[in-house]
Amino acid sequence: MQLYIINGPNLNLLGKREKDIYGSISFESYLKELKKHFPKHKIKYFQSNHEGAIIDKLHEIGFKKGGVVLNAGAYTHTSIALADAIAAITVPVIEVHISNTAKREEFRHKSFISSKVLGTITGLGLDGYRLAIEHLINLGK
Repeated sequence: MQLYIINGPNLNLLGKREKDIYGSISFESYLKELKKHFPKHKIKYFQSNHEGAIIDKLHEIGFKKGGVVLNAGAYTHTSIALADAIAAITVPVIEVHISNTAKREEFRHKSFISSKVLGTITGLGLDGYRLAIEHLINLGK
């Protein structure tokens, strides 16, 4: 099964930024662990700080078999275009957030993409990515 992880803005700074919220592990280090945990599955990773690039990536992979784990970062709370892109594709998408967005600033309580995705995992740290991948794998069986 082909699995894709797409991370949005500022997630390239994991391990460096706001460690009390996001932890001290870089996503690249965590990705190595994920790939070891799921050796039978190909996991591709894409990160961009640009909304259009994320939309282009969703369009590129949106009709293939597999699944997408998407942490859209701040675009979660601002991007109708991203929500429309998710609605337009057929590949299942699971929304992941490292922090519990409901416990954070009020503007983070609204997700424009939640109604367009298969499900949402929030507040479980980086482990949310593993849980999303496990669910996508189980869907594909």
